[in-house]
Amino acid sequence: MYFLLIEDDSDTARYICNGLEENGHTVAWCSNGADGLTRATSEPWDLIILDRMLPQKADGLSIIKFLRNNGKMTPILILSALGSLDERVHGLRGGGDDYLAKPFAFPELLARCDALLRRGGMRDDAQELSIADLKLDLRRRCAIRASQPIALQPREFRLLEYLVRHQGQVVTRTMLLEAVWDYHFDPQTNVIDVQISRLRNKIDKNFSPALLHTVRGVGYLIGIHG
Repeated sequence: MYFLLIEDDSDTARYICNGLEENGHTVAWCSNGADGLTRATSEPWDLIILDRMLPQKADGLSIIKFLRNNGKMTPILILSALGSLDERVHGLRGGGDDYLAKPFAFPELLARCDALLRRGGMRDDAQELSIADLKLDLRRRCAIRASQPIALQPREFRLLEYLVRHQGQVVTRTMLLEAVWDYHFDPQTNVIDVQISRLRNKIDKNFSPALLHTVRGVGYLIGIHG
């Protein structure tokens, strides 16, 4: 999972980043409100961990307000030294999905993150995903591009669904191995390259623009380039 951490205290940030990365997540850290707002609005995230009191323009609640007003429903865990009941209620009513007061124990933070990710998945009741003229029917597990059905094997559909859910975001081999193959290690095979090649041949060969791109040395991205 891709987490954005917006936290001005460097010791706290390192503690959180190390713990999350040890649990298999990828974390980007911003130390002020201005950078945090830019990253939160310009990139897709699975979850945002957000301090309320931040330097440089945007504080935590104003970041949440901006995101919600612009239709971004990324789960947000507020992390703050403002731990009174009134402050917690204020943060939740301001658009936060959960609120954890400092000081905190990392196992509780991790459990709250896991709960928000599960809850976010349950809230996502979309029957269809799409990018450009490519549409995925999640109930029937089938794909259509430019009104033409695309025959996909179950694993190919899982791979394409994961890429489309993370459209515009570079996904790494590790992310794909864990999400699509349920591997928590690299088997040192070319299984991903083979499946990506097959998938690209099916969704891009006879269509324009190309949607599936290789980011050399990093991973893969589905999106419209140009």
